[in-house]
Amino acid sequence: MTIRMRLTLVYAGLFLLAGVLLLGVTYALMSQQVPRPRKTMISGPPTPTGTPPPPMTDNWQVITRIEEDARREALNALLTQGGIALVVVGAAAIAFGWLLAGRMLQPLHRMTETARRIADSPAADRGLRERIALSGPNDEIKELADTFDVMLEHLDHAFDGQRRFIANASHELRTPLTLNRALLEVAVHKGPASAEVRHLAETLLEINARHERLIDGLLVLARSESEVLEQSYVDLADIVEHVAAQIPPGPVTVRTTAEEAPTTGNPVLLERLVQNLVENGVRHNIPDGWVEVTSGAGGNGSVAVKVTNTGPVVPKYEIPTLFEPFRRLGADRLSAPGAGLGLSIVQAVARAHGGDAHAEPRPGGGLVVTVTLPMAEESVPSGTLLE
Repeated sequence: MTIRMRLTLVYAGLFLLAGVLLLGVTYALMSQQVPRPRKTMISGPPTPTGTPPPPMTDNWQVITRIEEDARREALNALLTQGGIALVVVGAAAIAFGWLLAGRMLQPLHRMTETARRIADSPAADRGLRERIALSGPNDEIKELADTFDVMLEHLDHAFDGQRRFIANASHELRTPLTLNRALLEVAVHKGPASAEVRHLAETLLEINARHERLIDGLLVLARSESEVLEQSYVDLADIVEHVAAQIPPGPVTVRTTAEEAPTTGNPVLLERLVQNLVENGVRHNIPDGWVEVTSGAGGNGSVAVKVTNTGPVVPKYEIPTLFEPFRRLGADRLSAPGAGLGLSIVQAVARAHGGDAHAEPRPGGGLVVTVTLPMAEESVPSGTLLE
């Protein structure tokens, strides 16, 4: 039962209780004010002899009965008509109480709608820019709304500061990493070096390259979590074919089924999304395995990219953690060549474009990752439906 219904019932209950008490008090006062019939004797006509006439007992009984009936009818009429009036006015009071409760709860509905829009936003931090900005008297409800706005402002500043810190730190770290790589390459290729020195340099170059991929991933993650301001028409089918063509031949086969999937967004970020999905499917695979990339209509006004790959068995309870930064499956947390940001970037880019990404285990091993994005309004794809 909603608060509005409970308030209406409270209003109606109090009104009906007051009405019943008022009707009862009125009935008690009226019953005292209306006189009861008195037992008076009525004499008959005088006799011819001049003697007093005998009392007319029958007439007295009839008059008493009439007065008693009149008194009873008056009190019953008071109860009947008062009860009818109480019911009618009570119904009006219920309707008025319903309207009054709705009027009083309207600011709370506005706060609830704002909180729901923030919670339903593609990226949780992007909806924090919205405010309630409730106007009206400085009562408890306005104080609650103002406090909620202050909380949203603090959270918005905290998320913005976090993104700026990641971006600035990533930019500052790229310069020394690039310098280290250049110095290592010069030291290795400048002149003859022993096998131990060459092996050490190659190991350091591999570590440096890993750190560079980590920094690049952090930059892309920070960029994808911010609002996408520049958007253009993009066909995901073109991106799927382009990314698949860039994958070098290897033990894992990459197959594509690129149906038309028009959307709007940042082409660079969307290409990075598909690239991360394909590289994740190739990296976490088995010898002689395969990766299948499909694009097409997703239903309900959306387009989708689905990447299915063979690989080790993925427990279902591990699926939510795969989209967290720096999280890998099982023993791959230490031995995997990636930085652990692939699926995190995929989800961040999808949500920045108004979509989402979800994964599920593939029967027999591997993973099925599906990314849905809003369909572009310029055209309607005629591709297959991805479910």
